[in-house]
Amino acid sequence: MNLNLNTTIRLRFQQFRVGGLCLVTLLFFGWSSQGQQLETYVEEAIINNPNIQAVEKQYAISTEKISETNTLPNTEFSGGYMIGSEMPMMQQGQFSVMQMLPWFGTVSARGDYAAAMADADFLEIEIAKRKIAMVLSQSYYRLYKIEKKQEVLDSNIKLLQVYERMALTSVEVGQASAVSVLRLQMRQNELMERKLVLEQDYAAELTAFNKIMNRDEIAQISIVDSLIMPEKDSDIDFASLSLHPELRKFEELNKVVSQADALNKKESAPGFGVGMEYMLYNEAPNMLMPMVTLSIPIFNKKYKSIAKQNNLKHEELDIQKQGSQNSLIAQLQTAVRNRNAARISFETQEKNLIQAQNANEILLKNYETGTIDFREVLDVQELQLNFQINRIEAIGAYFNQVSIINYFMGTN
Repeated sequence: MNLNLNTTIRLRFQQFRVGGLCLVTLLFFGWSSQGQQLETYVEEAIINNPNIQAVEKQYAISTEKISETNTLPNTEFSGGYMIGSEMPMMQQGQFSVMQMLPWFGTVSARGDYAAAMADADFLEIEIAKRKIAMVLSQSYYRLYKIEKKQEVLDSNIKLLQVYERMALTSVEVGQASAVSVLRLQMRQNELMERKLVLEQDYAAELTAFNKIMNRDEIAQISIVDSLIMPEKDSDIDFASLSLHPELRKFEELNKVVSQADALNKKESAPGFGVGMEYMLYNEAPNMLMPMVTLSIPIFNKKYKSIAKQNNLKHEELDIQKQGSQNSLIAQLQTAVRNRNAARISFETQEKNLIQAQNANEILLKNYETGTIDFREVLDVQELQLNFQINRIEAIGAYFNQVSIINYFMGTN
């Protein structure tokens, strides 16, 4: 009995020890498939996510408004006819048509303004796509953490079952108390409870993941077997933040204001119209008279006010851009700090796990001599479980911060 238990427990310890060595190999081969899986999900989400579709519709509306500007004011028709007794030399009727025309270049200025608005809306699509990629990636990594925690709990429950059999054997030969068995059983119940809670967490997160992709909430997904931290973190070029769409949008909005100012100047110019009037007389030849009309904005305070507002709008956008840039830099710096902290935590947990495994081996040797203390077994097992969970948390936190960095840097 002791021989079988010793063999089993040695196998368990060996699994924990070689796990760290095999992890690098397994993760290396899993990294490529993980990237492909996640990229496929992101592409699907970008196509199907309703938020992106709504932004794309808004851009389509803005684009259509360019055609709307290539129009002239409504053509005006008017006419009148006198009903009653005829009077010599009196006008019997009158019909006219008039078409107002904007000042030269006004129509093209309106088109340029609408095109600038469409360009600004187009950047909203890129922003929305980056955000969806970030949110979906973070949900994916949360699913990974939950799944790996479940696997760790399963492994620890099996290890506790081995310890329980060891304790029962020790009780039979009078080397341990039945309380030790009960402690081990209670610990198993506690871990089983945590596993059941994780199952609920996984179901909720899976629903959130699928809804980002706009598909059925119970649709299953493929999670990579292992994640690996790269040997070296990518360098961060904070200067490249100037290319971020959230900042580029301010440049496009400045162009919108510039086009609005140009349009305001065109609209402040005189307007003119051309037309034709046809007059009918009782006892005289009918007359056809061409007409021209001119509209002069004598009271032009409105246009001067709009010009001043546009200047103030330029200043406002410059200030907003500076504030947004400061915020993006601070957020990116925080993400880099958290990524580096996650790497430090991961490396620390790796060291702690090796020491916990060494402690397990010492306890096993004590069992062979009949001096094992199962309270120490539980303490070491709890430490080892915490280190394993913390390592999973560190990996998840690392890639969670990478997804945030990718949002800012525009990388995948």
